[in-house]
Parts: sequence; structure tokens; C-alpha cells
Amino acid sequence: MQKTDRPSVATSSPHPAPAPVPASELLPAGSARRRQRSVASQAEDADVRLALVTAAQRQLAASTDGDVATRAVCQEAGVTQPVLYRLFGDKQGLLDAVAEAALERYAQRKSDLEVTDDPVADLRAGWDDHTAFALGDPALYRLMFAPRPGSASTVQQRIFALLEATLTRCAAAGALTTTPRQAAQLILPANIGLALSLIAQPALFDDPELSRRTREAVLATILDEAGAAAATRSVRDAARQLHAQLLLDGTPDLEAVEVALLNRWLERLDTTS
Repeated sequence: MQKTDRPSVATSSPHPAPAPVPASELLPAGSARRRQRSVASQAEDADVRLALVTAAQRQLAASTDGDVATRAVCQEAGVTQPVLYRLFGDKQGLLDAVAEAALERYAQRKSDLEVTDDPVADLRAGWDDHTAFALGDPALYRLMFAPRPGSASTVQQRIFALLEATLTRCAAAGALTTTPRQAAQLILPANIGLALSLIAQPALFDDPELSRRTREAVLATILDEAGAAAATRSVRDAARQLHAQLLLDGTPDLEAVEVALLNRWLERLDTTS
């Protein structure tokens, strides 16, 4: 009996083979290794930057004239000066990085200050803490807060916002006679100016009560600690207080669009009444 050949039947795989990667998408030979070296190099640069900033801050703290020598900084960090210039551009770039790192730590310090039920007391404590910080590390403080052309530190904006938040609490308690932002614009430069004066000319500004007296003179222009009687409070005062209370606590009784509209009206009453 003669066998008949049966047509072969192809069996399909339940998992089809992946499509080949187009040649145009393949990395050139060695690209992966170069990318790994690049990542490693970036990590090394970050470590060296940190070492240089730390060394510069120590040199600054030990300096008698508020300056640092790049050679000494590089020796302490264990690198050559060309490395410093590659990472920071020049000495000023290094000092800017030191100032930014210090401002970051200072912003965290302000965030960690105790918040009590008395926002006015917290405001005074914030002023005193700022002055104490300045006198505790005068060279670093001068680097952080002395005006620098072209400086646009976002950390300083955070410090301003922390002060404004405390002043918003004062407004919600009915103790503020101006807007939180306008009060912050008065307090912060006054505190910085006082601190820089105490550092630069301690013999001239030798009154141990000067910081407290300056603080009280400034706060007297923006605070009403006695709290005006309800009958004598103006629409503007009431609008400011209600606006601050809404910013702090919100309200479940209004929809978001209604709260936004009310806040806008209260802002206008506070600035135009």
C-alpha cells in the first residue's frame, strides 16, 4: 500500500516572537557604557561640589575678614583649583553656592520654629531668632543677606513666605493694620538691615537693647495688639481679618468658585477702602 504525503501544518506559538528593533533605534556600540560613565561622573561631581561648599563654609567661619582663599578650599576638599573653576565658574560662583546652601538651612530652621496660639508672640520670636542667627555666624550671614547684584534666590522668597504666613495669622486675630504682604515687606528688610549694621559696626551700634527697640518700633507701625473695638473697626479692617481667616481655615459652606470670588472682593476692600 502506497503512502500518501500529508501537507504539513504549521503550529502557531502562543507567544509570537518580538519584532526586531529597527536599526535606526539601536544604540551605537559603546553608547551604554558611555552613558553609565556619564551618570557616574555626575554623581562624582555632586560629591565634589558638596565637599567644596562644605570646605568653603568652614574657611569662611574661621576667616577674620569674611573672605576665603580658593587654594585653601581646594586643599581641604582634596581637589585642584581647575576642578573648582569647572564646577562653579569662579570664586563668586562658589560663594553663591555657599550662600544658597546656608539659606536652605535657614529656611528649614524658620520652618521648625514653634508655632503657638499667639501669632504676635511668634512674630517677635522670629525677629529675635533672625538677629541671633546673624550674630552667631556673622560672615555667613553677610554672605547670605548682603545685597548681591543679579541674585534671584528662590530660597529668600520662601523665607519671605514664612514671615508672611505668620503675619496672616496676626491678621486673622485682628492684630494687623495692613496687609500681610505689606507688613512682611517692612519687617524683613528692617531686620536684615539691623543685623548687618550690628555685624559691620558693633562699636557704633553698641546698645544691647537696640534689636528689641527696633523690633518694637517696626511692629508698632503694623500691629494693633489692643484690638480695636468692634464699633470702631473699619470695613477695611474687617475685610482684612475675614480674608486672613479664610486663607487659614477655609469654609465648607461655599464652593471653591464662591470662595475665590469672596477672596477677591475682600482683597479689593482691603486695598481700596
